[in-house]
Amino acid sequence: MSYANITGRLLRRNISTGQLLGYALANLVGLAIVMCAIQFYRDVRSSFDTDSDAFINRDYLVLSPQVSSLGTVTGAQSGFTPEMISELEAQPWTRRVGRFSNAEFNVSASIDFGGRGMSTFLFFESIPDEFFDVRPSGWRFDPEHPEIPIIVSKDYLALYNFGFASSRGLPQLSEGVINKVPLNISLAGNGRMATYPGRIVGFSSRFNTIAVPESFMTWANSNFGDSAKAGANPSRLIVEVENPGAPEVRQFIESHGYEVAGDKENSSRAGYFLTVVTGIVITVGAVISLLAFFILVLSLALLLQKNRRKLSDLMLLGYSPQSVARAYFPIISWINGAVYIVAATLTGVGAWLWEERLESASVGATSLWPTLLVGFAIIAAITLLGYMSILGRVRRYFRP
Repeated sequence: MSYANITGRLLRRNISTGQLLGYALANLVGLAIVMCAIQFYRDVRSSFDTDSDAFINRDYLVLSPQVSSLGTVTGAQSGFTPEMISELEAQPWTRRVGRFSNAEFNVSASIDFGGRGMSTFLFFESIPDEFFDVRPSGWRFDPEHPEIPIIVSKDYLALYNFGFASSRGLPQLSEGVINKVPLNISLAGNGRMATYPGRIVGFSSRFNTIAVPESFMTWANSNFGDSAKAGANPSRLIVEVENPGAPEVRQFIESHGYEVAGDKENSSRAGYFLTVVTGIVITVGAVISLLAFFILVLSLALLLQKNRRKLSDLMLLGYSPQSVARAYFPIISWINGAVYIVAATLTGVGAWLWEERLESASVGATSLWPTLLVGFAIIAAITLLGYMSILGRVRRYFRP
């Protein structure tokens, strides 16, 4: 048997098994809570990070000013002034602000589908491309070969299929079919009128509008736009924010009388509350793990105090503080390794148990590996800190 093993067995003789078991149990509870909370948050968050149809969408808000009764009577158009936009951009929770540009001309569309013709008046809006949740390949406009690409809301397609088409005996259309249907778009204004081919190239879940590229809107307004409407204030804004459900965001919107399109405000609050609750749970787990770490440090401190005479003898025999501290390192490593394995197992079981419930809410599960890596990093940090704490105390005992 080597001198290192003999020294280790000598220094570990007075270890309290009960104290170490208490540390292991407390550390297991804390680490399992942290890992389960992280995995649950990642599973739920994946629904609004990657899916435009998610029940929680926390990045964007579409704002519009309230329409007053006086404006209804007088016909005055409300909009966001440059000062209002600047104030919104200056808020600490605002990432960026996009402006909706309106068509300053009349738009109508006609279609001949299955021997039946239809025509209707439309409206066009455009926003910066970076705000779209879809970016189809045909999303461009060339005045030399004008074909107007259009993105419409998925809600409009549902209204046509289950409202208009079913009542008029018209065929229902899928997204794949309607992308291939040619449209005739008539533009009129500024004493001019022209018809151009158009095509629906994509569907958006983020916007309730009929959107065209900004390049087309600029070109069409310059050729067909009403000069009296030129330079009008935007009637809607899209705002990318940190946490749309945060109280300060809601207070700002309410104090300025802005309206949020659809149910984004409620869903954003759900995302905000999810973040807050997950943070609280992780904090509780971290506190438990921290208390467990203190239990370990105190247990080993008591052990070192009991072995103070032995440490003095080892110092006289020429042992270094590092060699003595390494005698306790296997204890910490084995206990923390077992704690990590059990905590990872509990996290996997928990993820399996809530996976079916999340799938019923159209929320898919994510990989466990990032959570396991976070847990491993936490337990490695606890192990390293435990070793450094022991080394520091041993060095104090080795001082002459």
